[in-house]
Amino acid sequence: MQTTEQKAPIIKEFERFPGDTGSPEVQVALLTDRIKYLTDHLRQHRHDFDTRRGLLMLVGQRRRQLRYLSNTDVDRYHTLLSRLGLRR
Repeated sequence: MQTTEQKAPIIKEFERFPGDTGSPEVQVALLTDRIKYLTDHLRQHRHDFDTRRGLLMLVGQRRRQLRYLSNTDVDRYHTLLSRLGLRR
């Protein structure tokens, strides 16, 4: 689980205005960081199936957030993908 200290720099980088934690950009950035952490964890612990299920749920949640952003504002969507280095 991410601590507040780990989340703060990510939120600071992707926030649209000071104190913004609910915008899709911040949420997708936090999910992406957590997905990367769990992916590394699963490389070491291949038989941790509970974590694998959690990872797949996070990937689905991020996909829904990205779909919402692409339907709402395509420019913000493409900017976010390039900043995070995600393929689409």
